[in-house]
Amino acid sequence: MRVRADSRVDEYIVRLPDWQQAVCQQVRELVHAADPEVEETIKRSVQPYFVLQGNICALLAAKDHVNVFIYDPTVPDPHGIINQGHGNATARAVQIYRNDAINSPALLAMFRAVIANNRAGGWRRIKVRPREASPLSRQTREYSRSSNHPALDTPPA
Repeated sequence: MRVRADSRVDEYIVRLPDWQQAVCQQVRELVHAADPEVEETIKRSVQPYFVLQGNICALLAAKDHVNVFIYDPTVPDPHGIINQGHGNATARAVQIYRNDAINSPALLAMFRAVIANNRAGGWRRIKVRPREASPLSRQTREYSRSSNHPALDTPPA
């Protein structure tokens, strides 16, 4: 897989403490694993963004955690990894603190769902439709079935 890396993102990450570097690198790998066409850029002068037909997520290191902003408030969170911005109209966040384990399968599924929505025109343009008909819910069902979580498993539509 050819990663579309941006050296400015490397520069951002290398300036962080070791534990934040590791978190950012793991998130970076996950978002690229979600789709090989994901591109990196810097927005707001310094903040790393990952984009594909729209924003997917952004990284922002704070004093004691790393924020992973998810730029689609409609993406479901069946594993409860979103811990900030539940009422936000445009983005929610996963705050990752030192020694936190990243729920990689859940974050990867969330990135894939954002990308599916972006490819369908973006969450702002997608008409409200039944969950069973949306690419977003198909992603969630596929993840639920593949991760053997009976409580999250839904029958195919």
